[in-house]
Amino acid sequence: MANPMKHKARKRFGQNFLHDAHIIERIIASIAARDSQHIVEIGPGKGALTEHLLLTAGQLDAIELDRDLIPLLEQRFADYTQFRIHSADALQFDFSSLLNSADEQLRLVGNLPYNISTPLIFRLLENVDIIEDMHFMLQKEVVERLTASPNSKAYGRLSILVQYLCHANQLFIVPPGAFSPAPKIDSAIVQLTPRKPLADSIRLEHATLNDLSFIAKSAFAQRRKTLRNNLKKIITESDIKQCDIDPGRRAETLTISEFVALTNRYVQIPEH
Repeated sequence: MANPMKHKARKRFGQNFLHDAHIIERIIASIAARDSQHIVEIGPGKGALTEHLLLTAGQLDAIELDRDLIPLLEQRFADYTQFRIHSADALQFDFSSLLNSADEQLRLVGNLPYNISTPLIFRLLENVDIIEDMHFMLQKEVVERLTASPNSKAYGRLSILVQYLCHANQLFIVPPGAFSPAPKIDSAIVQLTPRKPLADSIRLEHATLNDLSFIAKSAFAQRRKTLRNNLKKIITESDIKQCDIDPGRRAETLTISEFVALTNRYVQIPEH
């Protein structure tokens, strides 16, 4: 019989397996899955969270990239009829294919590998219309960027794009010793809840998330410089002022709604 404990973590997959029972209990309590809900676990690893989620979830789909873990997970959870595992890369996976009905919402959970966490979150933002919420374990630094407020060092493009679409909350810190092998840095649990519907004050008009990303990236190009300097090639001082924003401000002082206002103004400029 295969033994999942013999599976060694692989650096190329960014694997760090969670084993701390107290931390697992806190995560499960934060998720609070119910039997009417459809849970999607990204990167189940050896099934530390899966085991507990299956006790309350109505359906659980797990997406695992490491093919060697697939038979171990299939064997371990063979008695759970609501469990399905998909051998796939979450960065390429079609999450809408998991829906059982047009009005179903997915709850996403995962201990995300550090090396793909940011691109994966951007990928998931494209699916917020079918997502109820997300609970992820991430590098603490990434969680700080996701949840950062204006006028903080961690505030930047990632903060803006995520918080435009979601409410972002850091729940608690997870120390290195909770994993095997232990990473060299702290992790944290973040809760992302899509804004449904988006408030009028932060709604993009005739602009896309890519436009917002472009404006944010440009505004933060050199953090110590003003909007006047960082945006001069794409938006004039007059256009910035029309958004009721002082061109002499730095990007880190702007709220989400002010970045949206700049983006809406940017797409109205004829040459754009």
